[in-house]
Amino acid sequence: MKLLVTGGAGFIGSNFLLYWLKYHPNDQIINLDKLTYAGNLANLASISSPTYSFIQGDICDVKLVSEIMDGVDTVVHFAAESHVDRSIVDPPVFLRTNIIGTQVLLDAALRKKVKRFHHISTDEVFGSLEIESKEKFRESTPYNPRSPYAASKAAADYMVRVYCITYGLPVTITNCSNNFGPFQHPEKLIPLAITNILEGKKIPVYGDGRYVRDWLYVEDHCRAIDQVLRNGKIGETYCVGGMTKDITNLEVVKKILSLMDKDDSWIEYVKDRPGHDRRYAMDFRKIEKEFGWKPEHDFETWLGKTVEWYKENTSWWKKVKKGEFQDYYRKQYKQ
Repeated sequence: MKLLVTGGAGFIGSNFLLYWLKYHPNDQIINLDKLTYAGNLANLASISSPTYSFIQGDICDVKLVSEIMDGVDTVVHFAAESHVDRSIVDPPVFLRTNIIGTQVLLDAALRKKVKRFHHISTDEVFGSLEIESKEKFRESTPYNPRSPYAASKAAADYMVRVYCITYGLPVTITNCSNNFGPFQHPEKLIPLAITNILEGKKIPVYGDGRYVRDWLYVEDHCRAIDQVLRNGKIGETYCVGGMTKDITNLEVVKKILSLMDKDDSWIEYVKDRPGHDRRYAMDFRKIEKEFGWKPEHDFETWLGKTVEWYKENTSWWKKVKKGEFQDYYRKQYKQ
């Protein structure tokens, strides 16, 4: 099989490539990545497979995408601007990449008769749940995006479905919860907390910290995508989550502090961001029932292993936290 993976130098994309080449070593893979601040070829330094190739390019480049799509059987579409904070500051970038870029890929996939177009989406398209409720997002939950990032991903999801319904393109979609694990950019909560402590800096926590997220270890996400690619029904959406019990961001930060032998004095509460969604929770019973998939990596154990990974890979994250990141950090947290 020949796969085109977009955004394969990013956090989830690179973990997916490492996973896929481990379990499907004979498949041919093209990795198309623009290498924005979030793309990092160091994530893929261990790959030596002759079946793997990298192309630096923009998914909005119609000519390039059309050329690359020749002979491709399956598209796995990760490429996206994904950080909510940045989307609030600069929405147009998110609209261009996440909506227009997706449409360019869909159009090329249709013309080249691709056998499967799999789109990676997010739980954020569903909006926010009440903090005290027991409700969870499921495939039938109405969309209610509350940030430019979420709105752009919702629009991309609709476009993917339209290409299936109107044009007959064989598509599947997964809406995943918050991933964590190796190679995650330190603008995100878990790696930001870990690396700040390693640098001797406090951890910024928005508002009261009582924001609930569903955490999914990245390898479990890769396994779920694998299942959907092999067994998923055309036109179907699958919710992928990692937890059965709510946990607040503040609790996550405190767990990291405990793992690193620090106390609560390392927490710095900062001004809340606009439109901050209070609670996410994912109901993954559909993918569990149909394929037998469920998360294998429990949060407590693999949070600890993630802490160890960042301790052991200081050269990786120190390079990422230089330059542009420092300007972003000062502006975002008013330091």
